[in-house]
Amino acid sequence: MVGWSLRTFAAIDEIAEIAIVTEPMWLERMDELASPLLRGRTYRIVEGGATRQASAYNGLRALSATCDAVLVHDGARPLVQAIDVRAGMREVRAGRAAVLASPVVDTIKVVEPQTNRVRATLDRAELWGAQTPQFAMRAELERAHARAKADGIDVTDDVALLEAMGIEVVVVPASAENFKVTHPSDIARAEALLGVRV
Repeated sequence: MVGWSLRTFAAIDEIAEIAIVTEPMWLERMDELASPLLRGRTYRIVEGGATRQASAYNGLRALSATCDAVLVHDGARPLVQAIDVRAGMREVRAGRAAVLASPVVDTIKVVEPQTNRVRATLDRAELWGAQTPQFAMRAELERAHARAKADGIDVTDDVALLEAMGIEVVVVPASAENFKVTHPSDIARAEALLGVRV
């Protein structure tokens, strides 16, 4: 399914370089997949790290010095829309980053892990589910990753690192197609939307 998001990014002329981060055993296969899709584009296949954060940092470091703004995308969201990517890109400037997100529609409970007892109910009017891509100035994101690495901090998304540095982060509403493929039912949903079997 990674090929579908690669097609989207390859069609966005504003994206100058692409770093594809994957597990060591998939480096060659990923290059075989990417080569025909990214023909004529600058791209690199990069070995991932032990965590998502380390992998994102490896991809960031693989880009050339000419890239001043970047986006980080998760291959588990293969149906990302170019219109959403461009909307996120427009929000980025020095001191400001962006993240594709969707308003939370369920009521969220904070639960005690050992007992399953509800400790609190959050106001869903203020809650958004963070997605990818996440967009930032390259120097700011590199600084955020370097600081987190030095401090031994590990988070699940890049904009959390920027928030910790005091960088403003805004949400950009994402299209419904930008769901994360996690469970077998998600694969079936993606296949239905793509009109193919993956």
